[in-house]
Amino acid sequence: MTAPPTSSITIEAHPDLASIPREAWDACACPEARDGGRPRDPFTTHRFLKALEDSGSVGPGTGWQPSYMTVRAEDTIVACAPLYAKSHSQGEYVFDHSWAHAWERAGGRYYPKLQIAVPFTPATGRRFLTRPGWEETGRAALVQGAVQIATQNGLSSLHATFCTGAEAEALAPMGLMRRVGQQFHWFDDGYGDFDGFLASLSSRKRKNIRKERATAQAFGGRIVTLTGDEIAPHHWDAFWRFYQDTGARKWGTPYLTRAFFDRVQDSLRDDALLILALDGDRPIAGALNFIGRETLYGRYWGCSEDHPFLHFELCYYQAIDWALAHGLTRVEAGAQGEHKLARGYLPTPVHSLHWIADPGLARAVAEFLEAERAAIDEEIEVLTSFGPFRKRQEEPE
Repeated sequence: MTAPPTSSITIEAHPDLASIPREAWDACACPEARDGGRPRDPFTTHRFLKALEDSGSVGPGTGWQPSYMTVRAEDTIVACAPLYAKSHSQGEYVFDHSWAHAWERAGGRYYPKLQIAVPFTPATGRRFLTRPGWEETGRAALVQGAVQIATQNGLSSLHATFCTGAEAEALAPMGLMRRVGQQFHWFDDGYGDFDGFLASLSSRKRKNIRKERATAQAFGGRIVTLTGDEIAPHHWDAFWRFYQDTGARKWGTPYLTRAFFDRVQDSLRDDALLILALDGDRPIAGALNFIGRETLYGRYWGCSEDHPFLHFELCYYQAIDWALAHGLTRVEAGAQGEHKLARGYLPTPVHSLHWIADPGLARAVAEFLEAERAAIDEEIEVLTSFGPFRKRQEEPE
């Protein structure tokens, strides 16, 4: 099916995913998985977004009100986007609080706003989802539709967070402002196994990681990696306790409900990797990852006991081990954290797009973003130069 004239395009907003057939949504969100393979990432799949909705993690009372967008050509959905009306800026990991404060001090009303995003998920992926061949037409229709919704409802702004670099480049000419941030990601450079990865590091960093791993693994128990049917409901009981503790310390109130983890067990356990530290049969710490086609996505960590370096072992080193063993070439370990640099995770740009209705505020934000991009580019260059990898003249041990 080829792209028709734009006059035959219909754009719709939906208050829930139940009104959008799973097959139609996933034909846009993960067409690469149509033959039974893994999606590039699971976060925009119908099953993941519906788990957030069905569990009450998004919806009434959360500040994330779904308004999923679809683009139809005749009777076929050819593009879609996870769109939400937001009454705050929590759970986004691309911070616009200063913009909100500035606009409200000037007498404006920043909230509600529109957000094209995967709630609570700072992982790069496609946000403007299209069937193959519909990228240009579908993306343009989604942007036009979202801006029209914002304009008609007097909303301050539209934001698309953790989109791909290709989306940011393609859609900036449509009046969206491009923002660049950074995270720390690990990349496989043909290492083969963890020892091969260690051989690429400087002697000091290599020795430090070996020491950290030995200390962590001597906590008195064992570490297990579970996915698919290896994960049992009682594992989520333990992980929920870990997640609550971490969420309370970081955000005040955890974003996800307990029911979300039940939905993961029901429909997403093949997408999940749970790494647990066990004292006997009792979990004392855990890290939850989601599995993509080429990338392992670290999402949450928590513990009921403190042990030296166990966080690094479960979140970073075990993730690298598992990725190497299963043919994945990248590990994204979540937002922030310069401590990841010494452990082989390199600074990597992440992208977002922004539209602001008021011309004055838009000009001020555009100037800020231009300066911020230059600063981020410089920071990535500097941090990369301080990375843990061997210099050319240094021989491995």
